[in-house]
Amino acid sequence: MRQSLRLVIAEDAVLLREGLVHLLERFGHRVLAAVGDGPALLAAAREHRPDLVITDVRMPPGQTDEGLRTARLLQAEQPGLAVLVLSQYVEQTFADELLDDRRDGVGTGYLLKERIGDVEEFADAVTRVAAGATVVDPEVVRQLLARRRDPLDRLTPREREVLALMAEGRSNAAIARRLVVTDAAVAKHIASILQKLDLPPSAPDDHRRVLAVLAYLRAA
Repeated sequence: MRQSLRLVIAEDAVLLREGLVHLLERFGHRVLAAVGDGPALLAAAREHRPDLVITDVRMPPGQTDEGLRTARLLQAEQPGLAVLVLSQYVEQTFADELLDDRRDGVGTGYLLKERIGDVEEFADAVTRVAAGATVVDPEVVRQLLARRRDPLDRLTPREREVLALMAEGRSNAAIARRLVVTDAAVAKHIASILQKLDLPPSAPDDHRRVLAVLAYLRAA
């Protein structure tokens, strides 16, 4: 049974906002506020101090990056606040900023809105981000990796598949099931990825997958 979370939602499209409220309440979560602009998000999160903020990137009043900037401000004020950012398209600059600013042990997510259509997958992402995981939409990972072709050449096609699933916060067993390979094969691929990325062996186990993805994305 999933943990019941206290949530604040920020989305300017009314139908999508109401749909998110209905979906998340169906999974047993409590939506404390559902708002449509950056200032309202700031006020609601300050008032309710939720477990997780779910926000669109672009919102009124400026329709630029109000949702992302407000979420980052709230995380500075509430250090343990988890944030799941939703976007209509892959916004590479915003994805870079969000991932670069993530803090160990604080949940961070960047998903495309189309991912909401897979209800179970979206609900699972909400739970994992609230628990402190970093969840990145696989399409975001693919586009970010494509923008950095040189380091990408260091990995085999299978290692790139494994890395994309690592970015989603999947366990070895979950990756094995998705790729229809053995757990041992997944462990071997991950060991090879970490070696090629020169990740320090002292990296905390809970964040090794995320550290691998971020180190790879930052490589140039």
